[in-house]
Amino acid sequence: MQSGLSEKQGESLVRLARRAIERYLIDREIIDEKTEDERLMEKSGVFVTLYRYPEKLLRGCIGFPYPVYPLWEAVKRAAIAAALEDPRFPPLSLSELPKIVIEVSVLTVPERIDAELEELPSLIEIGKHGLIVKRGVRSGLLLPQVATEYGWDQETFLSETCLKAGLSEDCWKKKGTEIYRFEAEIFEEVRPLGPVKRVS
Repeated sequence: MQSGLSEKQGESLVRLARRAIERYLIDREIIDEKTEDERLMEKSGVFVTLYRYPEKLLRGCIGFPYPVYPLWEAVKRAAIAAALEDPRFPPLSLSELPKIVIEVSVLTVPERIDAELEELPSLIEIGKHGLIVKRGVRSGLLLPQVATEYGWDQETFLSETCLKAGLSEDCWKKKGTEIYRFEAEIFEEVRPLGPVKRVS
């Protein structure tokens, strides 16, 4: 498991996400910022989530479940994609950005849960684990904070992840479905451009 992030590192990632979105909205360029922090140059999965403030309504969420890019680069790419490419929402406008809070979730490498069906829910800890469900060409991912926000139990979390994948809600009970769990370090702005806090 990767080493944990400090408050300062988490804040720098959230600030980077905002700068990347702003730069891209202004001139359609990916911000060319580097970091000397070795931890932030390690490859890592990450998701960037945008919320409308103060309602905290979802406005975009995209990321990389697996460590394919250095964390610093992954945050830039995920932030721009969350602002402009989430198919559930219209592209974010520059005038909207000051009303958006940004959340960055840095993921551990997903691990497959190999267990008997009756044991499966007990191996998922609400508030700690996120889930990935894969079956055939379909897959769906829900971050740990989603289950907490909606007050789901383990079975509901599994079912909702199946639905996110475009599968039946009971697909997690079927042979051939792969279930993965992961953890996340989550940092978010308290308000747009405001202080950054560790959520978990």
